[in-house]
Amino acid sequence: MNAQQTSLSWEDGAIVTIDQRVLPHAYRQLRLRTVDEVVEAIATLAVRGAPAIGLAGALGVALSARRHTGPDGGVDEPAVRADARRLAAARPTAVNLEWAVRRVLSRLDGGHGAVLDEGLAMLREDAEVNTAMVRRAADLLGTLLPDRPLRLLTHCNTGRLATTAVGTALGVILELAARGRVAEVLVDETRPLLQGARLTAWELREAGVPHRVCVDSAAAAAIASGMVDCVLVGADRIAVNGDMANKIGTYGVAVAAARGGVPFLVIAPESTRDPALATGDGITIEERAAAEVVECAGAPVAPAGTAAFNPAFDITPAELITAIVSERRVQRPREERAQPPDGQRLGAEIAAMARTLYERAWMPGTSGNVSARPDTAGGTALITASGRDKGELTARDMVAVHAETARPLAADGPPASAETAVHAAVYRTTDARAVIHVHAPYATAVAGRWARERAEAGPTRLPLRGFELLKGLGLMDPSATEVPVFPNHADVGRIATEVADHLRSRPKAPPALLIADHGITVWGRDLAQARNRLECMEAICHLLLLDAGNWPARPVTTLEGKTA
Repeated sequence: MNAQQTSLSWEDGAIVTIDQRVLPHAYRQLRLRTVDEVVEAIATLAVRGAPAIGLAGALGVALSARRHTGPDGGVDEPAVRADARRLAAARPTAVNLEWAVRRVLSRLDGGHGAVLDEGLAMLREDAEVNTAMVRRAADLLGTLLPDRPLRLLTHCNTGRLATTAVGTALGVILELAARGRVAEVLVDETRPLLQGARLTAWELREAGVPHRVCVDSAAAAAIASGMVDCVLVGADRIAVNGDMANKIGTYGVAVAAARGGVPFLVIAPESTRDPALATGDGITIEERAAAEVVECAGAPVAPAGTAAFNPAFDITPAELITAIVSERRVQRPREERAQPPDGQRLGAEIAAMARTLYERAWMPGTSGNVSARPDTAGGTALITASGRDKGELTARDMVAVHAETARPLAADGPPASAETAVHAAVYRTTDARAVIHVHAPYATAVAGRWARERAEAGPTRLPLRGFELLKGLGLMDPSATEVPVFPNHADVGRIATEVADHLRSRPKAPPALLIADHGITVWGRDLAQARNRLECMEAICHLLLLDAGNWPARPVTTLEGKTA
């Protein structure tokens, strides 16, 4: 397998993958044609690595949808959803599996073809996401470490075998090698199934990168003796505060790295983050069979009847992690814990912005809300309090919340704005540092008119083409875009869920959304950029209403792929 090949693909109605159980002694492909075969492949580690098992699970749903489609094209949804539950439960720790299964299930209404199309799109995205992630991490190391060939240590396997292409932590190592920045890689053997010795060493050998296999229990000694410049690992689930689960043994390496002053980097896609978990305490740790420990290649290595403690993963706390790098951002948990947020200064900036927008009549009375994340606050955001007159806000009228869960940090403070959940949905799915929601008149009118004309139960997309002002949104293609319009549900949490689902499935979406008869939400790297984008969107909406010829005509595609 060379650098251009993928480890998992779809061919002629089957999932084609590499059987990782037999590497490096044999190279064997598997063709998985049933849900049972996919579940077994995931459970027995023929397919492994958080991104790879997520994609296998997604394509497993496609297999099920295909099997349970009748002659009339109708899908037996209960049967497919039952198979999806089995797939999602095949391994409990990696969040990617549940995330990927849920994402393709959202297309089930469109039939088995729509489910497969979503799964294939995820395969393509995986390579793009990994490429962006490894380049970001390699660039970061250029600022953290001297400009010379580096001695690196990695744990488990995080290369193409664990994804579909490029890899995560091992992908960074290969990117550094291509830049001439790798002297040697120490590869933890990764007991008890030896994913490092069997798989990572195999990938490094194929790539021609100098490496040695390291006994797991020697990793700390190697770090302490100055043999390691940086540790690079992947992750299977990351909590909001930066705690993360990874292959058993990672925690010990992190402790040794912290003690030795060696950077410890986690490389993982955004899909590995679990926005429902505030800390790592809630991560379920899979425990595997004792035979993996008390036997070796089928031969006993311990007295008969010996019990074993065999967790597949451990939890590395955030304070031991130098940086978590994804395709969208760099989070620095260790620094964030050491430096308290400058809440007073940022609170004053938010209040000043709200007063300015109030004077524009975009935040009349107590309506609208503004939030931002302090540079040193980790998982924290400040948002305007509920029920406060936006023309009279001060820094004291801010509420500190967990940015990605919307949970208040203090139990006895004022309540946060009602739309905090929508802000949290934006923060956990984008690299935004500031979010503004206002009832600007033209955007509010456009959202209401669009929603009434379509009369859809779910979100739709408003196409915008030919507006020079689209340049102000920072789009890759400023000539055209589609801005989502969400129904104004009484349950704000439902709006937030729809927003998060939309942004996860469309990483290149514009930094703006409309809510029917309820205004506009925009975001950016800071309050100033969010404000500029708000001005551009409001001006575009004004032009739409002034010139009837600019108003988009039917048909329109809904976010779920339906045609209105």
